[in-house]
Amino acid sequence: MSEKRRPLHPLAAEAVWERRRLLRAGGILAAVAGTGGVGALLAACSSDDASQRAATTTTSVPPVPTTLPGDPDEPWFRRGNFAPVFDEVDAFDLEVEGALPPELTGLFVRNGSNAAGEPSPHWFLGDGMLHGVRLEEGRAVSYRNRWVRTPLMEAGVGLTGDGPPGGERSQSNVSVVHHGGKLLSLGEIGFPYEVDVADLSTVGPFDYGGALTTSATAHPKIDPDTGHLHFFGYGFVPPYLTYHEADADGTLLRSTVIPTEASAMIHDFAVTDQEAIFWELPVLFDLDVAIAGGGMPFSWQPDYGGRIGILPFGAEGEDIRWVEIDPCYVFHGINAHRNGDDVVLDVCRMDSMFDDSSAPNASALHRWTVDTSGEQLSFTDERLDENDLDLPTVDRRFTGRPTRHAWMATFDRDPEIEFTGVAGWDSRTGEIDRWRPAPALRPGEPVLAPAGPGEGEGWLLTFAHDEATGNGVLVVLDALDVAAGPVATVHLPARVPYGFHGWWVPDDPSATA
Repeated sequence: MSEKRRPLHPLAAEAVWERRRLLRAGGILAAVAGTGGVGALLAACSSDDASQRAATTTTSVPPVPTTLPGDPDEPWFRRGNFAPVFDEVDAFDLEVEGALPPELTGLFVRNGSNAAGEPSPHWFLGDGMLHGVRLEEGRAVSYRNRWVRTPLMEAGVGLTGDGPPGGERSQSNVSVVHHGGKLLSLGEIGFPYEVDVADLSTVGPFDYGGALTTSATAHPKIDPDTGHLHFFGYGFVPPYLTYHEADADGTLLRSTVIPTEASAMIHDFAVTDQEAIFWELPVLFDLDVAIAGGGMPFSWQPDYGGRIGILPFGAEGEDIRWVEIDPCYVFHGINAHRNGDDVVLDVCRMDSMFDDSSAPNASALHRWTVDTSGEQLSFTDERLDENDLDLPTVDRRFTGRPTRHAWMATFDRDPEIEFTGVAGWDSRTGEIDRWRPAPALRPGEPVLAPAGPGEGEGWLLTFAHDEATGNGVLVVLDALDVAAGPVATVHLPARVPYGFHGWWVPDDPSATA
């Protein structure tokens, strides 16, 4: 399709009105009373020396839940293992079934939505909680979980404050990244929050020494050659979309506004070795939904259309080139790479999102190819697989380069979302290597911990819910033989609610570089 300029969207035309109305409409969006920083940090956790091992401590954070996780009157995202936990736990010398690979020495940490105060109106809108397991040379040394202590979490207000979200006002509940020597917790909006790798305690909001003035969303990309962190933020009022780049030491190098006409929910993006790729799709901020409350402040508006943008590294945002595509929605890209004039991008594509449909939104593998050779971009879309797959990960040492392997969670969405297993996808053959455990075990997103120089050589780590015991487990799979099942299972002393995205932080990154 040819590039064209669409009519100015009403959200853009009424941006000033939006800003004033947002600031007046108390309680419609996330905020916390006052403008102070993060409150008191977590107390120091117990050390991992021998005198502390085999002990389990818990700290409860009020208020206690008003309904049980199994209450049938609660919506699905407050029942079962979607329901929040209310204890912060320290446990040591964890039971291991099987044998942990000795090269796994480091921290596996995952973020997720876990309301600390008022019940959240949507699965995506709880306070951030980190769950981490420390592994050392074949031992499971410790497990900890900690809230990310944002002002919203400290106030216990959820998304019912007196002003719009942004800056420190973030639930920081989606993902984590380790970059520039810092472990950062990330949300859909707002600043990152720095977290102590040793005990998962919150250090505080991280704005790159004041250089970051917009949100930082949850899916940054690290270029494996330069070590630079590429990321972006979107807002509810202009500038709607801003792209950022930080160097390997964590210094923000540049920020540039990408002109767009509305506040679209852009959850993820992709990079090659030459450019950043954005997809702007018709899930738009909806002020009426926000004022009404009770859910995500976004709605499906297919008349807005969809488009993919290509922005070369180092270019200004206004230099982005767009190509129109059919309306759809993509939470997560898998990976992208250059193939001559083509930008090739694999994604987990949904037909729609937040469209008031009672049917769950299934996600399938698609390959998008953008031909950049002409004056105008052209686009093709190929469906690669019919399975319901999402929460993808690749070998991050090959981000933005051609990759053969990707791993995802599998789902059953009839009638509600159920996690059913882990799948390894071979992009060359199209084959799916699937581990579907017994029904009582429900694994989430897998994360690769490299253990050799080749792409995909290593171990997949994922938290799973054991419905038989009610507790969580950490499962370790051979990334190139997923169907063989776990090589090790670490039994945890607490429930780990279903969450979103994680990271492997090795003690010695050079060992598998």
